[in-house]
Amino acid sequence: MSQHTGDTDRQYHIGLSRGDAAQKILLAGDPERVRRNAARLDRIDGEWSCREFLTITGEWRGEQVSLMATGIGASNIEIAMVELAAVVDDPILIRAGSCGGIDPAIALGDLVVSWGAVRMENTSTTYVPEGYPAVAHPDVIQALLGQAREKQYPVHLGITATAPGFYGAQGRNEHGFPPRHPEVIAELARIGVANMEMEASALFTLASLRGWRAGCVCTVFGRRHHDEFVPHAEKPALEDRCVEVALDALLSLQ
Repeated sequence: MSQHTGDTDRQYHIGLSRGDAAQKILLAGDPERVRRNAARLDRIDGEWSCREFLTITGEWRGEQVSLMATGIGASNIEIAMVELAAVVDDPILIRAGSCGGIDPAIALGDLVVSWGAVRMENTSTTYVPEGYPAVAHPDVIQALLGQAREKQYPVHLGITATAPGFYGAQGRNEHGFPPRHPEVIAELARIGVANMEMEASALFTLASLRGWRAGCVCTVFGRRHHDEFVPHAEKPALEDRCVEVALDALLSLQ
């Protein structure tokens, strides 16, 4: 089903009403990733699309879950979380995404489970001071690590940097758009950061603010130090592996 614009109880951006989303929610950036992985659900109960947000709710191994595409960036995560709070009580949120590897020991295709995040974005600072920690919930961390190891997928636990953009914020020097901090990757590596993406720190901060359980697992699509990237044809299978880990981790959490 799709959003009905006349429904006054539907949230403005995500298009959901109470009862549409499950308590256990997988977050991904790409709507195509959500559609592809919704096909593996045992049953689909509903689909809602509004702007760049897509939510599909159904049953996975006997339990109701929702898969939500949020688009890109911390500001989109903020919108999703604030509006989910109006329609779901105490959600459990796991982001299944992609990232760039910063630690040279992490290989292409490996999974990284975040235990904390460097808040390079400023969306979260509109709620909390700069010194507030952006940390995943320990229950979710353990669930993600357990599922990845059980499936024998290569997985690392580390600190994630959440960038506010894809190009200049991540030190990419595109023609005509020189970054202010071209050495940002080397600086993050020096302080022990494992990977970089664009949502985790806002997710962790806002979840902590509400007392929710949240976590993040990402597939390494690029090794920034080596300028190596996963071939495009291999990305869907690696994305699906990450989603499988996240879905099973959600099921293990009570």
